[in-house]
Parts: sequence; structure tokens; C-alpha cells
Amino acid sequence: MIKQGTCFFTSESVSKGHPDKVCDQISDAILDEILRKDKTARVACETYITRGLVIVGGEITTRTWVDVEQIARDVIKDIGYDNAAFGFNGNTCAVVNVIGKQSPDISQGVDVGGAGDQGLMVGYAVNETKEFMPLSLVLSHEILKKLESVRKSKKLDYLGPDAKSQVTVEYKDGRPVRIDTVVLSTQHTEKILDKSGNQITEKSKKEIADAAIWPIIKKWADKNTKIYINPTGKFVIGGPQSDTGLTGRKIIVDTYGGRCPHGGGAFSGKDPTKVDRSAAYMARYIAKNIVAAKLAHECTVQIAYAIGRDEPVGFYVDTDGTGVLPDEKLAQIARKIFPLTPRGIIEHFKLRSPIYLKTAAFGHFGRPDFPWEKTDKVAALQKAAN
Repeated sequence: MIKQGTCFFTSESVSKGHPDKVCDQISDAILDEILRKDKTARVACETYITRGLVIVGGEITTRTWVDVEQIARDVIKDIGYDNAAFGFNGNTCAVVNVIGKQSPDISQGVDVGGAGDQGLMVGYAVNETKEFMPLSLVLSHEILKKLESVRKSKKLDYLGPDAKSQVTVEYKDGRPVRIDTVVLSTQHTEKILDKSGNQITEKSKKEIADAAIWPIIKKWADKNTKIYINPTGKFVIGGPQSDTGLTGRKIIVDTYGGRCPHGGGAFSGKDPTKVDRSAAYMARYIAKNIVAAKLAHECTVQIAYAIGRDEPVGFYVDTDGTGVLPDEKLAQIARKIFPLTPRGIIEHFKLRSPIYLKTAAFGHFGRPDFPWEKTDKVAALQKAAN
């Protein structure tokens, strides 16, 4: 995707306290708690959040019971919304549970190992970082991880849970060479406003940059790198007080920062029979192993399914001209090495385990603690390619 010459590419991330991400975490926390007690449960859990209110809905079929209200409150409080200081309080907000059961018309196809829905899923990898992810997205996530650490340690006690980051990387002839711009908007108390009441102080901007930005970007920054912190001036009113949140609205943050197509389906709140989630993990696994095997500099994989059917109806590999073999040949090799049925994917990654809450912030990919990030098929791919 990044071609010859000079160009600038941007990715963003959001913090755990962003309203959409709060919803993703509630949905996945409910999924995890159900899977702890019933590994065969079918879960499609959606969350909506606004001022003083959380609504949890969707379709869940299970033999167990979980306390949806308490799970939602615990997630909200763990994020940092545990008092009135930042406009939302997990102790006092209303939580409404409107969950129903899955349609039997869907389950009759899924029970025999078929896909839980039709659709197409995309995976991607590129060799510009050790994570095999786009640099702009890796840095956007890392800035917010650092900001969260600084906030929770009380090193900067005026920071709030809601934040967004954005990193623009300059490329020359397809390779990243420097960071051009960083944007960080972070919620805060009125403590750091200047005399006008409309801007945060220059002192606080420097504190935030020194604590959460420069440690992450210093390798890639130069004297011309631009940093904008709270460019509107202030960000006192944030989180669910200022913006509604909904599960599944940060699909580009969750995936590859805009560097490749997206199949359209979100991940959080869905059990692994939903190929929106499980097959997207497999597509990433295939793409990453192809790039790690040095069979391509970058790789996009698409898998498509029909609802109730086990074998994919479509599969392709696209290396954007960087492959050492034709894309068609790489696709043939991959189909022989990787399990592509929903049941095969679930078993390979052990996806009926309660692993999902950790995925619901800072991206589903590029993090070594997830099974789809392993590069254990490199040798098999190299052998088949030779």
C-alpha cells in the first residue's frame, strides 16, 4: 500500500476510557465470564453507554447465569470512572439488561460446525516493525498505554480516563523514516487550565509529552516532529458524559490502522463461532507467518464464509508485489497448512477460553500474548515454498 516516493500515513488509537472502548470491554468481560462457566455458549453481546446509563443487549444462549450489571460496573470502575470527577460513575450509573436468546434458525447451522454468519474477514502483516504491524498504529497504541500507566500511577494526577492518539509517519520508497506529527487529546481536571479557563497550561503540555509521548517516539522523532496536545484547548468534559459509546465502533483501531481493507465486522462481544472474530484472527495469523517466513514484505489475507457452512467460500493472498512466489501459489500453500473451518480455528487457538477482555483495548493484533500472533508456521511455509 505504501508506494515509492515520499508519503505520509496516519493511524489513531483510543484509550480504555473512550466511550466506544468502554462498551467493547463490557461486552468482552461478559463474554469471558460466560465462557468460564459454559464453553459452548453462544454470545453476541452489545453495549451502549451515555450519560449515567449503560444498556447491555444482544443474543446469548447459555446454560449458565452471570451478573451482567455487576460485570459492567466492575469494568467501568476499573477503567477509572469510579467517582463524579470525570462525569461518569460505575457505582451509581443505571445498568439496563435487555439480552435475548439466539435465533434457532442460526444455531441449526452452527451446531454442526458451520460459520455463525456469512461475511469476509481480512488479516494483514508488514515487516516494518517487530510486531509485523504498521508503525503508525503501534506507536499510537503505545502512547496511550504509557498515558494510562502515568494516570493510574498518579504521576500526573489530573489526567482522566478518556483519550485519543494519532501518529503520522513519513515514508520514503515504502519504508518509514521519521514521525512527522503526533496528536494527543486527553481528558483532565480543571487543575491544569490557565487563567483564561479555555486552555491547558504549557507546563502541563510539556509534562504530558515528557511522560507519555517522547519515551515512545524518540527513536523516530527529529527536530521537525510536531506534537499537538489537546489542540482544541481543553478536554475537561469527556467519556460517556460528552459522547455516546457503542460496541464495535472502533474497528480500524482494533485492526491495522487503515493500512488494509476491513471486512466490516466488529470483534468484541462475539463468541468464536462468529467468524467475524475467529476468522479475522486466523487471517492475521496466516499473513503474519507469511511475512515472518520472508515470503513477502507485506501480506493481506481475505477469508469469506457462508452462514452454516464450514469450508470458506473464498480465500486469497495479496502481497502487493512483494512476494517471492506468485500470490496464487502462496494461497495454495496456506490453505494446506492452516485450518480454515470455524471448528478448526477455534480448536487451534483454543478460543473457547476467557481471553477476550484483554483484546478490547489497544488493538487485537501485534501483541505477543495472543495465540494468533505466534509465528510457529514459518518453517512449514518455508518448506512448502521451497
